[in-house]
Amino acid sequence: MIDERVCSALNRQLGAEIYSAYMYVAMASYFERKNLKGFANWMRVQVQEELAHAEKFHKYIVERGGRPVFGSIDSPPAQWASVLALFEAAYEHETKVTRSINELVDTALAARDHATDQFLQWFVAEQVEEESSFDEVIQQLRLADNNGAALLMMDRELATRVFTPPGAAA
Repeated sequence: MIDERVCSALNRQLGAEIYSAYMYVAMASYFERKNLKGFANWMRVQVQEELAHAEKFHKYIVERGGRPVFGSIDSPPAQWASVLALFEAAYEHETKVTRSINELVDTALAARDHATDQFLQWFVAEQVEEESSFDEVIQQLRLADNNGAALLMMDRELATRVFTPPGAAA
């Protein structure tokens, strides 16, 4: 049976992953309204990733004999000042998720729950990738400097992103 504090922290992260998916749907919608279909695709792939993360947490809680708890999900923002501002907000969100995962690891270690620590190491590595992928787009957007042609080139490139389920690349 999983430690109550650990289970509670895992449930909070489950909700946070679902919120992340919800926020990225809002961001995809923003891009669709701007007719930037490639950027929208990139965010929709992000939605799938976040839902897969939520499912990993859900499955793990159940496997360890815990009870998944589903609370309300806050409404995400719906408007941003620019494409760059949106990606900067998303990057900041991912750094918040990284801090949350790190706190989860601390909670698991304090409870001497090595199985949960091992489970969370996948997310520790995943957050390095998440932050890096958002930062890459941000750096390109800064280079584009609101140049319409450069944004359209990026839009075409981001349209090629596809969802790879966790573990499928191994």
